[in-house]
Amino acid sequence: MINRRTFLSATALAAGALAGADIRTALAAENTAPAQTGGAFAAGEEFNFSALVERMKEKAGNAFAPDVPALPEILANLDYDQHRAIRFNPEKSVWKDTGSNYQLQAFHPGWLYKEPVELYEIVDGNISELHFTGADFEYREPLDPEKFKDVDLPGIAGFRLHHPLNTPEYFDELVVFLGASYFRALGKGNVYGLSARGLAIDTAIAGPEEFPRFTKFYLERPTDGAAEMRLYAELESERVAGAYQFTIKPGINTVVEVDAHIFLRDDVERLGIAPLTSMYLFGENDRTNFDDYRPEVHDNDGLLILRQNGQRLWRPARNPEKLALSFFNEENPAGFGLLQRDRNFDHYQDTEAKYQRRPSLWIEPINDWGNGQVMLAEIPAEKEIYDNLVACWVPENGAKAGSEHRFAYRMIWGREPEPGTELAQVIATSTGHGGAAASDPDPKLRKFVVEFAGGNLGDMGAEAPLTPRLTLQNGKVEHQFVQRLESGSWRAVLDIARDDEEIPVEFILALQLDGTDVTETWMYQWSGNR
Repeated sequence: MINRRTFLSATALAAGALAGADIRTALAAENTAPAQTGGAFAAGEEFNFSALVERMKEKAGNAFAPDVPALPEILANLDYDQHRAIRFNPEKSVWKDTGSNYQLQAFHPGWLYKEPVELYEIVDGNISELHFTGADFEYREPLDPEKFKDVDLPGIAGFRLHHPLNTPEYFDELVVFLGASYFRALGKGNVYGLSARGLAIDTAIAGPEEFPRFTKFYLERPTDGAAEMRLYAELESERVAGAYQFTIKPGINTVVEVDAHIFLRDDVERLGIAPLTSMYLFGENDRTNFDDYRPEVHDNDGLLILRQNGQRLWRPARNPEKLALSFFNEENPAGFGLLQRDRNFDHYQDTEAKYQRRPSLWIEPINDWGNGQVMLAEIPAEKEIYDNLVACWVPENGAKAGSEHRFAYRMIWGREPEPGTELAQVIATSTGHGGAAASDPDPKLRKFVVEFAGGNLGDMGAEAPLTPRLTLQNGKVEHQFVQRLESGSWRAVLDIARDDEEIPVEFILALQLDGTDVTETWMYQWSGNR
């Protein structure tokens, strides 16, 4: 699990000419720029993304040789409280005194961030280093600013981009890149929630997970008034090298288009593409063992998968008693994402965390992804500081030494980024002991209540002949019925008896009218007591 304290504390306290061709155009274009060999692009050298791709391909052919400058002792020894006392001076924001719609601020190295990254600016195709010093930061108590006055920073921990997202007068935080290959973005009205990563390697396998990191960033200086911004990154770890292009388009839903070129030095057991990392502590479907005044605590409440044939699969998130892995076989998925569907403050009652404002993140492939699986990993967690959900695409073949991969996709961050549909959606999943309310709990019998709304359901009267399409593995139906609620939503109520208590019960459910699905498909896993 990822301790989000390392990200949230730094994020909270560290403080159009770019439009060109979109990724689809770039995928079809030929670029014959010469390959760059050896070290990084030299200052003043002309930048070209195809050259960066070739450079990272060449690096992947050699053994991993990280070139990470050591931090001065005074920075390497910073503890949590000392590091959080360092804030970037907003008056030193890059591009502040231009007509740009973007400003850049840096995060200070130290504490957990002991591997500095390098930042470069691209102006008219030429590269120059963005170098930061102690003078760009404010050193507050308990630190003595005089001790940092002459300290040279060998790089920064990461950076954030600001943009007038919510009002024209104020530059809000928009995107943050900080730690390994982690980054976050916001749509209008959002507060930070889930994270994305450039790449995941061997997540939730028996052996250790490898965390590639973005080592160098190249940012095109945004021209005056440009709505979009483009940046590039080098990614490396022991078994992988990669080149990434990000095109950022702020809005009600902020879109980040990614063009990722990945080269494997060695075999990888599980390659995770477009990985998403989030937190789910408890909700209406699994409040077991949480004594909390808040009804729900989560950044996202479920995984949505859109298949090529238009079928929508909704999988509510859980906080299981032990590691739970779910794999959904797909061919060229139309999209997937971790969503926060519940936007009602009354369901959270948290005035500080504002979970009802956390963003959803939808992944939409642009090129051909072939066969593979959408993986959902759910990790037991006792506190909300842990990111215990991971969702990603796992390609079926090709995670072998020497293989090359290109994945282009659109990331949509915001309140409602999922594609529209005429199907009714799942709006709630509740569980409890099975049988009548006054009956004694039976650990092998459990009640599941799934509520659907939207589509044509609201126009149907209570006598509409809706029927459940239900498939079970390792369980049988003791009792089931469908009913219309006064709100116009519909509810399926299931009492399920579990066969083998050592393995999960798998559910697939949709409501049908005259043999045709009128709702998306609800999928669930009952394991342990949840």
